[in-house]
Amino acid sequence: MKQPENSNEIEQCRCQAFELFEEAYEAHMRGDYDGAINLYQRSIKLYPTAEAYTFLGWTCSVLGQYDDAIDYCLRAIRLDPEFGNAYNDIGAYLIELGRSTEATPWLVKAIQARRYECRQFPWFHLGSIYESAGDYKHAKVCYTRSLSCCRHFPRARRALARIISMSN
Repeated sequence: MKQPENSNEIEQCRCQAFELFEEAYEAHMRGDYDGAINLYQRSIKLYPTAEAYTFLGWTCSVLGQYDDAIDYCLRAIRLDPEFGNAYNDIGAYLIELGRSTEATPWLVKAIQARRYECRQFPWFHLGSIYESAGDYKHAKVCYTRSLSCCRHFPRARRALARIISMSN
C-alpha cells in the first residue's frame, strides 16, 4: 500500500480509518467479533490510533485472547501514553488471568492518565483487588472513588454495599 504523501491524503486516510473504526465497534456490539477484528485491523493499517489498538484488544479479550489483547494495548500506549483506556484494559486482562499484583500499576496509570474519562473502572478494579486480598478498608476507599467518578455504576454500588455490610 502506498503511503500518503500530503496532508490531504493523510486526512483522507484518517477519515476512512475512523469510518472503519466505527464499523468495527458496531460489529463488536452485534457480537461479530471476527468481523470487528478485521475492521479494526483495516483501520489501523490506514491510520493507526491508540483507540483502534485498544478496542482491537477489547475484542480479542472477549474471545479469551488476553495475551493478544495486552499486546494491542501496549501498542496503543506506545502511540499515545496519555490514553487511559489502554492502561485500564491491561489491568483488567491481568486480573482475568489471575495476575492481580501485576495489574495494580497499570490501573494506577489509568487513573493518572490525562486522556481518560472513565476513571470509575480502574478504581473499581483496584477495589476488587483489595477486596480479594481481604483489605476491606482500601477496597471501600476504591469503590467509593469509583462511585465519585460515576455515581450510577451498579457494580461499584453493589461492591461498596457488600463491603459495608461485612463491616457491620
